Amino acid sequence: MNYASIISLLKREVVPAIGCTEPMAVALCTARATEKLGEMPVKIKVSLSANILKNAMGVGIPGTGMVGLPIAVALGAIVGKSEYGLEVIRDCTPDDVEKGKAFVRTGAIEITLKRGIKEKLYIEVTCIATDGNTAKACIAHTHTNFVGNDWTDISSESEMIDEDNLTLRTVYDFATTVPLADIEFINEAATLNENAAKEALKGNYGHELGKTLSRPLGKGIMGDSIFSHIISSTSAACDARMAGAMIPVMSNSGSGNQGIAATMPVVVFARENHNTDEELTRALVLSHLTAIYIKESLGRLSALCGCVVASTGSSCGITYLMGGNYDQIAYSVKNMIANLAGIVCDGAKPSCALKVSSGVSTAVLSAMLAIQNRTVSSVEGLIEDDVDRSIHNLTKIGHDGMDETDRLVLDIMTNKKHTSTK
Repeated sequence: MNYASIISLLKREVVPAIGCTEPMAVALCTARATEKLGEMPVKIKVSLSANILKNAMGVGIPGTGMVGLPIAVALGAIVGKSEYGLEVIRDCTPDDVEKGKAFVRTGAIEITLKRGIKEKLYIEVTCIATDGNTAKACIAHTHTNFVGNDWTDISSESEMIDEDNLTLRTVYDFATTVPLADIEFINEAATLNENAAKEALKGNYGHELGKTLSRPLGKGIMGDSIFSHIISSTSAACDARMAGAMIPVMSNSGSGNQGIAATMPVVVFARENHNTDEELTRALVLSHLTAIYIKESLGRLSALCGCVVASTGSSCGITYLMGGNYDQIAYSVKNMIANLAGIVCDGAKPSCALKVSSGVSTAVLSAMLAIQNRTVSSVEGLIEDDVDRSIHNLTKIGHDGMDETDRLVLDIMTNKKHTSTK
């Protein structure tokens, strides 16, 4: 791939998003269907792939104080603008939220599982007017990719944009040699995601993991170090996002948490290690592009936690900031795969901050080993001498081997018995 193609790829996959990307993608699809209808619908039918449903069930919707899809759908119809992409409800006001809650209470929103499709990222919204007229919109493959009016219009995954020319060497060479002016746009990721981490400390978001680690108790146990700061800042940004803070984060491959995990560890390490601005910019590109590369063969949504992938990118970025060369960066990738392969995605939710913290702490440990030329060897588990083959071993497990796990996770999530507590 040439530099222009990679820059285009980065700009397409590293974009701002408000709220969890799955419910926001559903809101986006609803906004488009409403725009096509030309009026506020009286009924909305939503049909979703299992992975979209799984990732949208337990996450906070920005500015609403509510969890789950119905309010996201309602706001997509009331205030959503499809031109905003994953920031579809950024114009939302408290009055809009009250209108959305009232619409939800009418029972006019019907959400079902779309059966009989293999596509893991699929959204279908049909809006119905008072006179019975309907308008439909569909999204597939990626969170903002509108397709025809029925799932049968979807092309196969093999017909999607092919990024197979990427390798870890290509990623490294690009990140370390591309003219700096061409990649300075990546610094917006640092700005947005640092702001999200700061916002988390102003409120009580999610499980407050970031705040807990930043308090005297957390510092007393974890210390007051670069390592603890990386974990606390990254998990804080995740706390705010998953609990529904009305603040944009920079996403990666359609996931805000992946964007946070690919950004914050690199930013915190660079700041405290006194790296130059250029080194930080190149490390961010290395981190984000590594995550994109791995996600291309894993798929947008899978049973394998995407934060593991993004943390692998941040381990590369940290190794680079430590002064590491290509071989040592490859070592950090192998160390990550050997440790975190198989972590299950059980939907988007506030406790994702815990998984993010596990991923980024391992990213630091993997980089520390790599910079000393220590790596998991090819006689161990999934690791091969070739780092790209090691990556594809990981993604094959996540894409193919864990399909049954994905189905079981969704079955458990949708059939839980909730016990009320006083």
